[in-house]
Amino acid sequence: MSDSRKRHEALLYHAKPKPGKIEVIPTKKYATQHDLALAYSPGVAEPCLEIAKDKNNVYKYTSKGNLVAVISNGTAVLGLGDIGPEASKPVMEGKGLLFKIFADIDVFDIEVDTKNVEEFIATVKAIAPTFGGINLEDIKAPEAFEIETRLKAELDIPVMHDDQHGTAIISAAALKNAIDISKKNIKKIKIVVNGAGAAAISCTRLYLELGVKRENVIMCDSKGVIRKDRENLTSQKAEFATSKKINTLEEAMHNADVFIGLSMGNVVTPEMLLSMGKNPIVFAMANPVPEIDYDLAIATRKDIIMATGRSDHPNQVNNVLGFPFIFRGALDVRATKINEEMKIAAVHALADLAKKSVPEQVNIVYDEVSLTYGREYIIPKPFDPRLIYEIPPAIAKAAMDSGVALEPIEDWDKYREQLMERSGSGSKEIRLLHNRAKSNPKRIVFAEADHLDVLKAAQRVHEEKLGKVILLGRKEVILELKEEIGFTDDVVIIDPKTDEESKRRNRFGEAYWKTRQRKGRTFSEAKKLMRERNYFAAMMVNEGEADALITGYSRPYPSVVKPMLELIERDKDVTRIAACNLMLTKQGPLFLADTTINESPSAKDLAKIAQMTGNFASMFGVKPNIAMLSFSNFGSSNSETSKKIREAVSYIHRHFPKVVIDGEIQADFALNPELLAKEFPFSKLNGKKVNVLIFPNLESANITYKLLKEVQGAESIGPVILGFNKPVHILQLGASVDEMVNMAALAVVDAQQKEKRRKK
Repeated sequence: MSDSRKRHEALLYHAKPKPGKIEVIPTKKYATQHDLALAYSPGVAEPCLEIAKDKNNVYKYTSKGNLVAVISNGTAVLGLGDIGPEASKPVMEGKGLLFKIFADIDVFDIEVDTKNVEEFIATVKAIAPTFGGINLEDIKAPEAFEIETRLKAELDIPVMHDDQHGTAIISAAALKNAIDISKKNIKKIKIVVNGAGAAAISCTRLYLELGVKRENVIMCDSKGVIRKDRENLTSQKAEFATSKKINTLEEAMHNADVFIGLSMGNVVTPEMLLSMGKNPIVFAMANPVPEIDYDLAIATRKDIIMATGRSDHPNQVNNVLGFPFIFRGALDVRATKINEEMKIAAVHALADLAKKSVPEQVNIVYDEVSLTYGREYIIPKPFDPRLIYEIPPAIAKAAMDSGVALEPIEDWDKYREQLMERSGSGSKEIRLLHNRAKSNPKRIVFAEADHLDVLKAAQRVHEEKLGKVILLGRKEVILELKEEIGFTDDVVIIDPKTDEESKRRNRFGEAYWKTRQRKGRTFSEAKKLMRERNYFAAMMVNEGEADALITGYSRPYPSVVKPMLELIERDKDVTRIAACNLMLTKQGPLFLADTTINESPSAKDLAKIAQMTGNFASMFGVKPNIAMLSFSNFGSSNSETSKKIREAVSYIHRHFPKVVIDGEIQADFALNPELLAKEFPFSKLNGKKVNVLIFPNLESANITYKLLKEVQGAESIGPVILGFNKPVHILQLGASVDEMVNMAALAVVDAQQKEKRRKK
């Protein structure tokens, strides 16, 4: 992607469809005058009076307990420097977005227009009654140290400067495990820290808390080794000044056990690595360019344990592993501060989590056979679903043990359940899907690439490295559109109707005719059909010239399905294909079937559709809990529809007893656990979160998924065809660019899965 296109896309993302990345959403009913009278005057006076009697009631009657302020003055924004408070706002909004999607914490971002430490502190103290916690961000050192220290002492809510402590906590957890794996003694290791800003100082202080000896630390800044005989050192740098007679980073690295990089790219050479001690630990955390390239480092030292800040290498030191979950635990016990005990608890919890057996869901997400504690897995992955229910309890317990928790937790099992419920925030399934696609991109043919939106989607897939695109359509149109949208990279373009494709058309036509010659197709008809893009594209997949296919944007669904049914074989034991839509809701993912293929499936068809949809859910690491929906509940109707659903459920209960499925059941009972437990305690769905919904007919399924999409704003991936033995995916007519990109990512993951099955 060109720099100008990146800039344009980033600006467009922040500007449309409405400016910014976060908004305020009401949490109470507001439809009637009665609702408004409770929300504001006169009803609002009652909680006001209760809070006036006891300030602690503010946590009972307002959102304070789940509200964090992300505050900056814009003096040290990313790598952009002092760009001012207004220019820092997009970053602060982005931090708010991360708080919400990873830990379900609400955020107001606050940009303060002052560089004066006293004014900044006074401002934050004045607005603190609004918030349950304060996250300081992008404030330059050394002012950041004083601001945080003062606010922690003078406020009775948690305060943390994430630039300092986030990196410190995550890297300390990684360091603890790296030391364990390399069988080093933490009290004897020699550490070189390159960088002396807020993050580097905080990291080094935390390493000392873990047991590193101060005399074994050498810190460097842009001028070289920080020595005691250097003049004009800040108090923070003086804290780590050495009396050793060394001047350069190169000298400091000799015989060092650990290198911690929080500086700039490419400052460490292979020669420096070779001079380090046995089993060197190297955390090159400059972003996006590490202090030494990952591949170069592991090629230089086979015994290295390497971590970076990048997601495309093992052992990513990423602040998102820390701050959402640290604040979650602190808020949940109403901690008055985030103290050293809580930070150390976070270090140990993260380090311990990496040692535990990794759930299959995480292996699936990262396309690993089995992630195992070792040199390439010393810290949990950012998409590990256990983070939300493993880290906050450790923080909460440390807050309680250290005496800063005002509302101690009594029922830890219930607390963990509540944390699991919070994990539905945001469209994490899409992030996981894209991450998996990038891990092993496949060739994907876009059969309608001469349409502008399809080409835009293909461009995104190419530039984001989700797949290797093949553009099918009128070549001259595709080239014109590519120029129009700035798609300058060379990719494969195929026009099935041109003379240069005649040999391939004949070859495809002959292969197709051999499968259909006893079903009424002549050889000449078969060759002629290969001029049509959907037949041609399907044969590319059949003949191994593409790994996956996306089509359907410009034509009615039935006309696109027809050639696929003729050309693409079904999976073993599949007698009828089906379609599923993955709906990304605020309550988590819902898999709906059959949304586009089978008008009125039989009981046997419904049983097979349920199994295929359950398997599809498992592809996302989701354990399927399947509800067979109806207008009736468990025998309350003897209609033909109800009877066929009961028959389908009975069949699965008899032949596949491990499948969690029940019905017939109405949708509200299926999705409301309390209602289900009260009225139907015998149901196999009791105590389970239903995530797969099987409908009795196409009509009800199609209407439901489109209502969810348009009225509730649920994001949809699909319809995904289930049952083909090749990754063929058909869009709904007029699908958006985002929908096509997501479907392409899914097609790549589907191709990855099918490839694995073939190799078994």
